[in-house]
Amino acid sequence: MGEPLGDLRGGHAAVHVRIIGSRFRSQLAYPASFALDLLAQFLAQGIELVALLVVFGHVETLGGFSFAEVALMYGIAAAAFGLADMVAGQIEELPELVRTGELDVYLLRPLGTLAQLLTADIALRRLGRVIVGIAVYLWSLVVLAPAWSAATVIVALTAPLVGAVLLGAIFVATNAVSFWLVDAREFANAFTYGSNFAMSYPLTIFGPTLRRILCFVVPSAFVAYFPALAIIGRPDPLGLPEAMRWGSPVAALAMVAAAALVWRCGVRHYQGTGS
Repeated sequence: MGEPLGDLRGGHAAVHVRIIGSRFRSQLAYPASFALDLLAQFLAQGIELVALLVVFGHVETLGGFSFAEVALMYGIAAAAFGLADMVAGQIEELPELVRTGELDVYLLRPLGTLAQLLTADIALRRLGRVIVGIAVYLWSLVVLAPAWSAATVIVALTAPLVGAVLLGAIFVATNAVSFWLVDAREFANAFTYGSNFAMSYPLTIFGPTLRRILCFVVPSAFVAYFPALAIIGRPDPLGLPEAMRWGSPVAALAMVAAAALVWRCGVRHYQGTGS
């Protein structure tokens, strides 16, 4: 049980590509069902947008930001979370696999354990959330009409993808705690879905302690808040260093490294159910 992170080199990569292709084909084999699932995800994300509209029905600004500026953060966050949930969301099954001992099956196969878990189910229906996020993101960019430069264009194009990588790493790291806890599902959800809520709003609405957590412990603020500041060219109202506006790729790499470390330690710690 020593395989820590998964090997996507050579023939293993081809195997996983075929597995992913089979997942896609199985979901698209029933177009009506897939369309309804996609619509359900679209509406679920849309309801969150309605909640934001309700808030701005009572206030003109939120944490010092206008509706269009908050919508920019919301759009990046929704698209990033939708992509991360589609690719890495199935890691949420890890607590149950560890508890029942079914993870042993994955460890005995001649493929990377994490890669097997991530390709166990690629839920294309979650594209509904991504569509809503991208639509709101593009609308806010049109309304705000930021002063474009090479740097801001790069941030605007990559923000949802970088955010998805960061969130995917959070999914892996927090669910990997299952190797030590009996049932870590609620623990993981507090960070994954909690991050989804927090990153949709300006960092300025939270208290000092939570701000530090969102910046330096579970760096959800780098998903949407700091990229939004970089795109609109606005200084941080909290007075945080300007470099943080451009630090999302660094935060994502750091979170990936942390997730890899937690995963390696977890797999080495895992001893099976003993049955």
